[in-house]
Amino acid sequence: MTDYISKLSAELSLEPHRVEAAAKLLSDGATVPFIARYRKEATGTLDEIQIAAIRDGLERYKALDERRESIKSSLKERNLLSGDIEKALDAADTLARLEDIYQPFKPKRRTRATIARERGLENLAAFIFENQDSDFSLEAEKFIDADKEVPDAETALSGARDIIAEMVGDNPDARCAMREYFEKEAILTSKVISGKEEEGSKYRDYFDWSQPAKDAPSHRILAIRRGESEGFLIMRVLPDGDGAVSLLKKMFVKSSAPCGLQVAAAVEDSYKRLLLPTTETYMRLEMKKRADDEAVKIFAGNVRELLMAAPLGQKKVMGIDPGFRTGCKVVCLDAQGALLFHDVIYIVQSDAKLNEAKDKILGLCARFGIEAIAIGNGTASRETEAFVRSLGLPNSMKIVMVNESGASIYSASDVAREEFPDQDITVRGAVSIGRRLMDPLAELVKIDPRSIGVGQYQHDVNQILLKRSLDDTVISCVNSVGVEVNTASKQLLSYVSGLNSSVAANIIEYRTANGAFKTRKQLAEVRGLGAKTFEQSAGFLRIHGGENPLDASAVHPERYALVERMAKDMGTDVKTLMRDEKLRSRIDLKQYVSEDVGLPTLKDILRELGKPGRDPREKFEAFEFSNEVHSMEDLREGMRLPGVVTNVTAFGAFVDVGAHQDGLVHISELADTFVSDPNAVVKPGMRVSVYVLEVDVPRKRISLSMKSNPQKRVSPRAGGAMPASPDSRLKPGKRFQSERRGNDRPFGNSLGDLFK
Repeated sequence: MTDYISKLSAELSLEPHRVEAAAKLLSDGATVPFIARYRKEATGTLDEIQIAAIRDGLERYKALDERRESIKSSLKERNLLSGDIEKALDAADTLARLEDIYQPFKPKRRTRATIARERGLENLAAFIFENQDSDFSLEAEKFIDADKEVPDAETALSGARDIIAEMVGDNPDARCAMREYFEKEAILTSKVISGKEEEGSKYRDYFDWSQPAKDAPSHRILAIRRGESEGFLIMRVLPDGDGAVSLLKKMFVKSSAPCGLQVAAAVEDSYKRLLLPTTETYMRLEMKKRADDEAVKIFAGNVRELLMAAPLGQKKVMGIDPGFRTGCKVVCLDAQGALLFHDVIYIVQSDAKLNEAKDKILGLCARFGIEAIAIGNGTASRETEAFVRSLGLPNSMKIVMVNESGASIYSASDVAREEFPDQDITVRGAVSIGRRLMDPLAELVKIDPRSIGVGQYQHDVNQILLKRSLDDTVISCVNSVGVEVNTASKQLLSYVSGLNSSVAANIIEYRTANGAFKTRKQLAEVRGLGAKTFEQSAGFLRIHGGENPLDASAVHPERYALVERMAKDMGTDVKTLMRDEKLRSRIDLKQYVSEDVGLPTLKDILRELGKPGRDPREKFEAFEFSNEVHSMEDLREGMRLPGVVTNVTAFGAFVDVGAHQDGLVHISELADTFVSDPNAVVKPGMRVSVYVLEVDVPRKRISLSMKSNPQKRVSPRAGGAMPASPDSRLKPGKRFQSERRGNDRPFGNSLGDLFK
């Protein structure tokens, strides 16, 4: 563990004692949110990202040690573990280095070198390699043996070269040198497979592509890999071969005499036949890891923004799932999100149906005291919105378009069936839309975040890595907001620090049997919720209107006595202290510093007393699309429109302007200044003003700009207007398309076709 701490400390640029403290807390079963929130003094105020990095680093080093011990065990069983080898294995600090050391000892299938050894040519190989200044002629003659299928000296030399080639290929230093050379010099290239040009046209930007592998962005690597897996592209990651061979010759060739020339020939063969394919495979895997890391980071960031979107709050809401032929499913929900009523309206079939729909909506609004209407942003959404806005509803009535990504996944899920066993999927979907307006976080945790559709090549990346990152993101969001224990769903509770689905179910079972929780202390009575679980979860669970006002705050129960002491010192009680800002301003926090409670925690407590259970999410503001735009046909170049960012990628952002098709703001059009990272400028759910650069209805392609004075230029390759790109590595005419709600939606006819 000590070695881990020192390595992680250097790797993360953190003081060793902070890393050690976090590591100990993690090993004791503490969660990342709990440590970040309630153990600031121990870790020196490490945040969730740093603590998660320590957790992941510890797991990585543990896996490295497990592999190290596995290799040692294998070598011991075969009596191959010498002191030098064990020392080298102990010094290896990466998995690749471990495998390099183990490579010569790995059980191999029958190779050319194996056959040469069987023919007794190992001594000839040793002679040639160790005597490079000499001639091999006389020595090679000694190994001619017809019985061993060595009829002449050339056959003997060929076998000796095979042995030397394998020795070079197995050499740890040679393998390391090749990896480093490839990492610096390799070129990523892709070419179309002959005869696949038409069928694989969506990959046409990569029919003849090349760039330094170290500079290739995530989305490009994943696009080319997908094109290869689908049988349209050939992908290679190779450096200049002469340079690689030259590097190896410097390591192994010591002379230009006859024996030295044989070694040189063996080195060239080793590179082409052994080191090139293995190192290219390594590069492909490393590039994939790098691309996955970036794509997962983008996905997690987008999901965080959606989960932390501003909630409308506890209002009586009407949810509408729009539709043409099958009608619009309408549901009415109470302020807690419970389903009160559902029906179907038709707004396009006939005037009679339209009038009936008007009467129904107006009647339901009056009957259930509806305060806001949530309309899903799928098919017929703009038509439905226009219909609702035409009804003359009060100005106080909020009419909001809601992102319905993943609603269909929820409506067919076990969670939805458990919530609404007697309702069909259309009702469940409309309920989800309504609830998303009330509290996006509480509703979105019910579905796999991968179904939300805000990722970049989400189906191509490492799914274990993706799930881990998204789970961390959801957990972080849930715990930063806090959860009302008396109204939360099982799914929401299961993301609370220290809880799982089983304990969450037990909380609801207790709540159902005994009524609402009155104090946090009652949580200890829940089956399966022991002292450790209580410690980890209690601070994130809220009880509003309970017996203790602190139960509605993020103050942990372990600090209640401290708060009571503060109140007593001020000559008042806790309730009054929480209400009276002047009293709180007189508290001298330094008087309450102790061995386990420092100023960071004390400042948190004081903030909580002023705003108990404060919601870190922004205040809700309704958004409206332009009344001029309902479909792509309504768009005109030069329009300035309001829009909502639906997805952020490495190459730009997709924006919904109410046209049933997201438009792309390329990275070069995000701002008047150069942008290297779109996430620094835009976030999913952000309201923006965009300028329409180009509309291509047949290909469902919308090009947008967020610049104050956007300029169009003519693409020499595409023959049309497109955003100027500051990225000199991008070829002219690059095109992109969007993925919306996790489905393929054409946006251009090239790179965009790949994005999902």
